[in-house]
Amino acid sequence: MNKVEKQYVVGVDVGTGSARAGVFDLLGNLMGTAKREITVFSDRNARYEQSSAEIWASVCHAVRSAVEQSGIDARLIIGLSFDATCSMVVIGPDGEGLPVGEHNQPSRDVIVWMDQRATGQAERINDSGHSVLEYVGSRISPEMQTPKLLWLKENLTETYNRASHFFDLTDFLTWKASGSLARSVCTTVCKWTYLAHEQRWDASYFEHIGLDDLADQGFRRIGIDVVAPGTPLGAGLTEEAAGQLNLPASIAVGAGMIDAHAGGIGTVGAANADGKINPLGSLAYVFGTSACTLMSSKKKITVPGVWGPYYAAMLSDVWLNEAGQSAAGAAIDHLVTLHPAYPEVQQQAATGGLSPVAWLSSRVKSQVAELSDAVDLARSLHVVPEFLGNRAPFADPGARGCVVGLTMDSSIDSLMALYVAGLCGLAYGLRQIIDAQSAQGIVTDRIVISGGAGQDPLVRQILADATQLDVLAPQCDEPVLLGSAILAALAAGAYPTLTDAMQAMSAFGERYTPATGQTAQSHAHRYKAFARLQAVARELRLQDQVAERV
Repeated sequence: MNKVEKQYVVGVDVGTGSARAGVFDLLGNLMGTAKREITVFSDRNARYEQSSAEIWASVCHAVRSAVEQSGIDARLIIGLSFDATCSMVVIGPDGEGLPVGEHNQPSRDVIVWMDQRATGQAERINDSGHSVLEYVGSRISPEMQTPKLLWLKENLTETYNRASHFFDLTDFLTWKASGSLARSVCTTVCKWTYLAHEQRWDASYFEHIGLDDLADQGFRRIGIDVVAPGTPLGAGLTEEAAGQLNLPASIAVGAGMIDAHAGGIGTVGAANADGKINPLGSLAYVFGTSACTLMSSKKKITVPGVWGPYYAAMLSDVWLNEAGQSAAGAAIDHLVTLHPAYPEVQQQAATGGLSPVAWLSSRVKSQVAELSDAVDLARSLHVVPEFLGNRAPFADPGARGCVVGLTMDSSIDSLMALYVAGLCGLAYGLRQIIDAQSAQGIVTDRIVISGGAGQDPLVRQILADATQLDVLAPQCDEPVLLGSAILAALAAGAYPTLTDAMQAMSAFGERYTPATGQTAQSHAHRYKAFARLQAVARELRLQDQVAERV
């Protein structure tokens, strides 16, 4: 075991706003971590773009800094892997970025995952009723890649025609590191409509929706070689990338994953007290800027409004159903800015070196005897925090948030109540997803939480109380980074299978059990109110749309 303990791997996680890197030993201990911010360019009509060059530079900086912080000898690092948001990178014939907006700036060559420009294209694809849609919960989302590809073809023809490669961001990063054009099963199945259970693209789908040229070209621009996460790519880390990352050349580069799925790998495979693992009974809830739920099943089960079922997208030989909330941490951040007491909270938070949300959480915890008592602070305030639409279980990008129960109270206590009500709203959205899956036969035994916004004990307890399920926290503070590190260890041959690597490198930490009695009744009442408000908001929006057409 001494030899194992003296070898290390690097996991890289590229989120919406930053690139982070972590150095781990082969027992899953975090030795060092670092991050570098990434710019998001935001334009009209919910458009969001980034620069792949800036992202790669941030990755390189984060890796170098993490290794330096760890204090280890970089020559002992044997593997590297990546996870990232499901943003789309457009690369030209000479490896250069191509502009993805009318601004014609080649440096802005990434359409960010949350970009909504392809909403119209997604609606047309959904109206087509193609059988491929059976594997995306019957409705494709504008967050996915084929609607975005169709938007590019119809609106930026020069960029579309000139592009040699359309990459999911994860696959772009493994290409930069290894030179391999291989795509991950995780990215292609979940965001590009690859049929992993049949190991093929469906040419008829692309012909049907107007992307027939991709099929005619043999799909070379979106990926011919599709491999399992953790598969070693090419000849390993290239000399050029090794120099940029300050890592040894030729170390293993493992095919990566979408960031949320890496969080799943870093959490659901931990062993119970009896030493056994139960990934199929665990719902991975990755709670960050947005939130994602990941639930594995031996059977192919379609849940209306829930993405999938995806074959082998996270764990080999099983099906994955993926749902989530388009805005989670970002929804709470936005919600609290709407209150008149926000500037005062912002000032006090800055004095204490905290974010406004962290400051509010701290204040809530100081005023309750038990974390479960926090729901009492929300009183008659109810929040449906769907500011960026409903990803699941309604697959309704047009859904919008609503708040009921506002008074003229402008105090910090009033803002604190709004904050708690917002957290409850997110928790009820999660419960709605769990209920929809349960109705189709996918039963959740427990929730395993990860993501930056999910580290707060207050958040974890409210989730447990609202869903009436145990919430387990991973022992590692960086489970998404750990997920990528597990893939790096697998690629380097440190473990024979993904299951072996997960069991050896991950572990559970704290457990949050749901409250009973009056608290449980309060959440049950509020959950019903949440669903009613959601339905009324949807009905009003549809009425407004009819009125506009008249």
